[in-house]
Amino acid sequence: MNQTVKTYFEAFNAGDVDGMLACLSDDVAHHVNEGQIRVGKEKFAAFCDHMNRCYRENLTDIVVFDAEGGTRAAAEFIVNGTYLETDEGLPDAFGQTYRLPAGSFFDLKDDKITRVTTFYNLADWTKQVSNG
Repeated sequence: MNQTVKTYFEAFNAGDVDGMLACLSDDVAHHVNEGQIRVGKEKFAAFCDHMNRCYRENLTDIVVFDAEGGTRAAAEFIVNGTYLETDEGLPDAFGQTYRLPAGSFFDLKDDKITRVTTFYNLADWTKQVSNG
């Protein structure tokens, strides 16, 4: 397993944004599911602040796949979450829980993540929190 990606996920599960940022290149490209590409650690940190305000998440069943040469990796996992505060344009939050599969794809250079792209099924998430 790629050590940088492993450290990134450990930091995520610990709620350690600084630890996640330490795994990223300064010009990281963050491709968000159903969102815009954010470039740079500052925008990534702002995204994390927003997510931590609206959601509490823990990832389980993480499996990381490495490409030869160490320049790319992918991971699949289960997102176990609680919807804490209404996110603009989404259903109202009142502490609903959700569980859904997701995946992330990484580019790496010099032991830093230069791109992270995350995908999950937004319709499935919406259904789960709407039925909460």
